[in-house]
Amino acid sequence: MAFSPSIIPLDPAIFADSAISDETRNFNALLIKLMTPMPEWWDTGAETFREARRQGRGPFPLAPKSPRAQIWQLDGPGGQIPLRVIAPEKPTGIYLHIHGGGWVLGESDQQDPMLERIVASTGMACVSVEYRLAPEHPYPAGPDDCEAAAVWLVKNAREKFGTDKLTIGGESAGAHLSAVTLLRMRDRHGYTGFCGANLVFGAFDLAMTPSQRTFGNERLVLRTLDIEKFSEAFLPGINDRRVPDISPLYADVAGLCPALFTIGTKDALIDDSLFMWTLWSKAGNAAELAVYPGGAHGFTSFPTTLSRAANATIDAFLARAIA
Repeated sequence: MAFSPSIIPLDPAIFADSAISDETRNFNALLIKLMTPMPEWWDTGAETFREARRQGRGPFPLAPKSPRAQIWQLDGPGGQIPLRVIAPEKPTGIYLHIHGGGWVLGESDQQDPMLERIVASTGMACVSVEYRLAPEHPYPAGPDDCEAAAVWLVKNAREKFGTDKLTIGGESAGAHLSAVTLLRMRDRHGYTGFCGANLVFGAFDLAMTPSQRTFGNERLVLRTLDIEKFSEAFLPGINDRRVPDISPLYADVAGLCPALFTIGTKDALIDDSLFMWTLWSKAGNAAELAVYPGGAHGFTSFPTTLSRAANATIDAFLARAIA
């Protein structure tokens, strides 16, 4: 049987500066102004930088905490792993969330408004993993904790939530860890039952894609230098970073769930999403790509029109995944 070629209408104009709205352009300029004088986490020390974030010191306001969040504990390979659970009375599914922060920063309670939004828009319970962070706990500690959380959910989801419809996702390092977790669940546990993966501006090649290498030093949230420092902390002494468990871009991704890749055109990780979306599709998996003009790294958490559009697309994807 003859097949027609698949024409993917990704308009190149979306990458032009003329596609960026005035609101997005102005917000990016504000980000650069706010972030340029900030100290570097590797100079202050990771824990000092984390504590400043906890206290709301920095360019971004502290996210309010959900009054209905619960902390559950499970046994992990390095001790207890806290899970932050925000759930409706009768969940329609479960979103296993893995936070970002370059494997060094971030905590499970720093994005409650986002998780509350997903609960409200999809009816799912959100379970966010408090995985161990580098440099105190380098690779494979973080991936091991995320794997343990996924294994626990597969075994206990129906009893705890009344549903075993599972989705997974995260932002930046969280998207990377989500992809690694999907691969580990398939290869180590024979489980391919996730309904969908929400992979938001992820880092999928820790050997560095061209866009990572060439982004430069403009402090629009994530620079080439930041990527290098985060990777050094996460992977100390590891020279071969193209191992699939480290860089999912080099993995066989056959048999994995549908995925949505979200990325902005002003993100140093744009190649990672473009390349991973292609790999995902080539392996025969359903894959969607959402590219946002002028979106900087982390843009989905900002109070802008661009963020609202991206988050609406994410919510709709997650809702479809469990439908």
